[in-house]
Amino acid sequence: MPGSIEPLDLCNVQVPYYFRCPISLELMRDPVTVSTGQTYDRTSIESWAATGNTTCPVTRAPLSDFTLIPNHTLRRLIQDWCVANRAFGIERIPTPKQPAEPGMVRSLLNQASTVSNPFSVRHSALVRLKGLARESEKNRNVICSHEAKEILMRIVFTDVSSVSSELSQEALAVLVMFQLSESECTEISSDSNRVVYLSELLFHSSIEVRVNSASLIETILAGLRSSDLRSEICNVDEIFAGVTDILKNLSSYPRALRIGVRALFALCLLKQTRHKAVQAGAAETLIDRLTDLDKCDAERALATIELLCRIPSGCSAFASHALTVPLLVKTILRISDRATEYAAGALMALCSESEQSQKDAVSAGVLTQLLLLVQSDCTDRAKRKAQMLLKLLRDSWPEDSIGNSDDFACSEIVPF
Repeated sequence: MPGSIEPLDLCNVQVPYYFRCPISLELMRDPVTVSTGQTYDRTSIESWAATGNTTCPVTRAPLSDFTLIPNHTLRRLIQDWCVANRAFGIERIPTPKQPAEPGMVRSLLNQASTVSNPFSVRHSALVRLKGLARESEKNRNVICSHEAKEILMRIVFTDVSSVSSELSQEALAVLVMFQLSESECTEISSDSNRVVYLSELLFHSSIEVRVNSASLIETILAGLRSSDLRSEICNVDEIFAGVTDILKNLSSYPRALRIGVRALFALCLLKQTRHKAVQAGAAETLIDRLTDLDKCDAERALATIELLCRIPSGCSAFASHALTVPLLVKTILRISDRATEYAAGALMALCSESEQSQKDAVSAGVLTQLLLLVQSDCTDRAKRKAQMLLKLLRDSWPEDSIGNSDDFACSEIVPF
């Protein structure tokens, strides 16, 4: 064993030095060989190259290229060693999936985009691209580097009739796995026919197609700077109805729930069209789904609730739901600082408009929650909202229950 490499024990079993990456000194999981003939773990040598290094870490010789050749023989030896020592608690390393080859990606994109190709060839190419994109971020980067987004957008929106609609929907499933640039978002949103097509897909018989359409709409809204273009999208009534329906009826599908919340939040950022969300039943649906969401999505849902509470119709819709106030009170200090801030803001809006909401909040124990909030390490914005709410509700309990609170202006929603 070379003197420069100290012994490594794994579960009290010494790992052979030739199984260890010369960079990380850890057991290699995906050994690859570079142009100098040295073998490294893939993640380690990729990180080495990503930081601007152009030499071999061991030999210091220049790397003529950065082609990484999988060392299958060494990987199988490592796997055999793991199996031989499993009695000591060592788990067998999995066989890694190889990254997509640029040549293969170019071929698949060409097959998918060539209109003269048979339907089966184009469809098969899109399915394979979808599988590669799902496997890893590296694959997505390789696919994206070959102008894939432009090709996919063309397939999604060029021909959506009869059999070709299946190609459009398959291309959409691949496209939503990539971030779009502002120019790409502008290209889609500036064409009303494309926006209408996406709104129609929100009511498709396939759950995947519906969710993918909502995902693309959310991506476009998030990528646009133009308020006029965002308004063009938000003025399509069917979009609010479709996104709300996804939240309402597809709650058993985690991805549908997640995408639905994000899309609705993006739609409600535009004040002029928030009433469309209320008309679509978003208020009731958000309250019904709030307890089904994980932390990040619950934050977005609460942010959306606060946004909708800033318009009269939204306040009325939430106030009419028996669980709104109790759930918002319960949320304070339960999920995160952001969630607490949004819940306090929504309660402030509701209690400012409705005496019944004030009574419901007091009955739900809001006093204790707000006093704890003011004394907590929560954000200053949340504390200011709590102080404003305490001041608003001070007639609902003895005056000596709370101290004097200063009047602070309500803060804005923090973008995600």
